Amino acid sequence: MGGGPRSGGTVAHRLIEDHLVEGRMVPGEEIGLRIDQTLTQDATGTLVMQELEALGLDRVRTEVSVQYVDHNLLQADERNAEDHAFLRSAVRRFGIWYSKPGNGVSHPTHMQRFGIPGTTLAGSDSHTCAAGSLGMLAIGVGGLEVALAMAGQPLYLRMPEIWGIRLTGALPEWVSAKDVILEMLRRHGVKGAVNRIVEYHGPGLAGLTAMDRHVIANMGAELGATTSVFPADAAVRDFLRTEGREQDYTDVGAASDARYDLQDEIDLSTLEPLIARPSSPGDVVPVRDVAGERVDQVVLGSSANPGLRDFAIAAAMVEGRQAAPGVSFDVNPTSREILQDLLRTGAVFDLIAAGARLHQAGCLGCIGMGQAPAAGSNSLRTFPRNFPGRSGTEDDAVWLCSPETAAASALTGAITDPRDWAARDGVTYPAMDLPERATVNTAMLEPPLPPHEAAEVELERGPNISALPDLDPLPDSIEAPVLLKAGDHVSTDEISPAGAKALPFRSNIPKLAEFTLTRLDPDYPHRAARLRDAGGHVIVAGENWGQGSSREHAAITPRYLGLRVIIAKSYARIHWQNLANFGVLALEFDDPADYDRITAGDRLRIDGLRATLTPGTPPTLRVRNTTRSEEYAVHHRLSDRQRTAVLAGGTIPALAHGEP
Repeated sequence: MGGGPRSGGTVAHRLIEDHLVEGRMVPGEEIGLRIDQTLTQDATGTLVMQELEALGLDRVRTEVSVQYVDHNLLQADERNAEDHAFLRSAVRRFGIWYSKPGNGVSHPTHMQRFGIPGTTLAGSDSHTCAAGSLGMLAIGVGGLEVALAMAGQPLYLRMPEIWGIRLTGALPEWVSAKDVILEMLRRHGVKGAVNRIVEYHGPGLAGLTAMDRHVIANMGAELGATTSVFPADAAVRDFLRTEGREQDYTDVGAASDARYDLQDEIDLSTLEPLIARPSSPGDVVPVRDVAGERVDQVVLGSSANPGLRDFAIAAAMVEGRQAAPGVSFDVNPTSREILQDLLRTGAVFDLIAAGARLHQAGCLGCIGMGQAPAAGSNSLRTFPRNFPGRSGTEDDAVWLCSPETAAASALTGAITDPRDWAARDGVTYPAMDLPERATVNTAMLEPPLPPHEAAEVELERGPNISALPDLDPLPDSIEAPVLLKAGDHVSTDEISPAGAKALPFRSNIPKLAEFTLTRLDPDYPHRAARLRDAGGHVIVAGENWGQGSSREHAAITPRYLGLRVIIAKSYARIHWQNLANFGVLALEFDDPADYDRITAGDRLRIDGLRATLTPGTPPTLRVRNTTRSEEYAVHHRLSDRQRTAVLAGGTIPALAHGEP
């Protein structure tokens, strides 16, 4: 175990201390954590499996690793089916559980079947943090870091600050867990928890079920948090008992004198229905402020509101009623088990009778795979994010809200506060009688093969699966044009788009590269490709570059197109780590005002890179703008381990050369 200060007594400190293998628990310092479980999904998992192959792994060394197929379920042609066949062959080869297409969204399904309090989980999906609802330390990272964890290597990250959020009171009627996390986003925005773990505590926890906590923990990713954690208490024990897994319960709580680096408080009784306006999870207002806006689509589901209760409350609200004319009312069950429980409680009947279209269990519209709204129309969704174009429609207008607000709005055809709908129609708050025992269905989970059988499995590669690109070492000097100057809060959805057009090429890097940054500059891939052999190019960006999804494609495809350096005001955590893993040097302005002095097309020169990135040297550099005869001071935040990787061209080349 690493040295340094002992635990501060919080749940997060306890989980970190129990798994610390390198470093000190000092905020800002790099630490290494032992990982017990991993989670991969199909949009990111094909690269993870190729990375396991590149690492020469024989069999995973974690306690549990699970590959879910939940994102790319639409089989409009052969590509998704070929990727699923590749994934199944890879999990059989490497000793990994396989969750079949249609079995469910990874996060609630993992919570139901595999989550164990007190353990660590690394996932190649930014919403892996949802498992913090069970008292786990669950962290979303890039695929390569998950592959390394599967190979038995530590997961490296900067030791976060621990931000205690004390909850008091109880939620009023028509207000639910989604409104809690929307209140956090209303207060703190999409950067509010960067380099922090959000830990919820206090007497208000007593009224929140484990699945309520999942809703809150899931969207901690939208706050920029490293992860969110809750204690494992009576609510977690009740959840595991319902799932037939009470034997997996372990008490995980904070000390009575726990010390938080920062603190905030929410009185749950004061909350009201909230909604995030297009096109940012951080643009949150009370529903009543925007009531009356026409609604064309309402979608229930996603990992952000995955629980049986979230569908059941909507079903109770629409029972005996009809969705408003002109409203597309869509329901995405989040797991096969939850769908079965919705059937046996009669909730599916009520939803369908009200005009809902029932889809298969999976992410679907959340990742832009189907359910794309009409251009310019309002779509209300119980989803975690609403970045521009993520829905699959370029000119979209996606709002994020609770199931209560979604159901009320589906019935009225306009954004509606559920309290006002209930008062107008004389509706009392539904008293839901949910099953004491969940349906347990493991038929669509394939366990790992025994080692002697796994060793005989050959990977099944379709023609749409390319090899990982060659990654050459960082040159000592870079002189290249600024091909793109971007603004603040550019998401990975805008760097490497989601949706039915691009995601089927997730395993084909050359083809996927053709979609890179086209939302910001339709000609970017072609101009970058022309410059690739002439020194490449540079990107200059504003705040929070790379927020959102963990997909490492957003680092790989620009690198494939010749990107070696980004200079930004700041970066989102996961994307910053992915850039280092694939040999892209992420620099930050010492003076953010220098951002305004650079124009797209300017040529920038950086000399002495190899000496400057040598471990132990100061993290400062000078960038010369040869077009304007100016210089700018910049710095990096790479650890010595990451410096070595960037110099080698990426983590895989560094490991291939025997470097740490």
